[in-house]
Amino acid sequence: MQANTNKTVFGILIAVSMVHLLNDTIQSIVPAIFPIIKESLSLSYSQLGLIAFALNVTASVLQPAVGLYSDRKPQPYLLPLGVVATLIGVIGMAFAFGFWTMLGSAILVGIGSSIFHPESAKVAYLAAGARRGLAQSIFQVGGNAGQALAPIMTALIFVPLVNLELFGLPYWQQSLCLFKSIQQNGIGAI
Repeated sequence: MQANTNKTVFGILIAVSMVHLLNDTIQSIVPAIFPIIKESLSLSYSQLGLIAFALNVTASVLQPAVGLYSDRKPQPYLLPLGVVATLIGVIGMAFAFGFWTMLGSAILVGIGSSIFHPESAKVAYLAAGARRGLAQSIFQVGGNAGQALAPIMTALIFVPLVNLELFGLPYWQQSLCLFKSIQQNGIGAI
């Protein structure tokens, strides 16, 4: 019995489109939260520009290299590796205590995105069957929706979170104090 290679697998297309939405939301939130980052980490506009540059260069310029590599030698682990790199970058941003940790975290988000895009585009192509144009469109809608959601999420979620306080200190200052203490005194200081 042969599988029908012309059948479009909409479940996979929708799943990869949803992950594309999350990936591009994360990537687009970074510049949207620059005012928060600038204030909380006392960064300059030049430093914010370098963070944006590093994020976008790694997210875009590395994509063809990843695609070329995975076309020559298929690596099924690359797609989840890209998602994990983005996750580590996001966690790093949440706990960044200065320019260098924020820059490194942004680079990880960019690397994750550069791995995700060519690999997920392959998945969309494989799930397309005979409807390649429709499949690509479904995949792209996820990314575009993610870019559109980033400023809304920033305004409705992240800005209010910055203003939350516990024991009279904003959360971002508490995490900054915690990590500076760890940095200076080691884990035992907690």
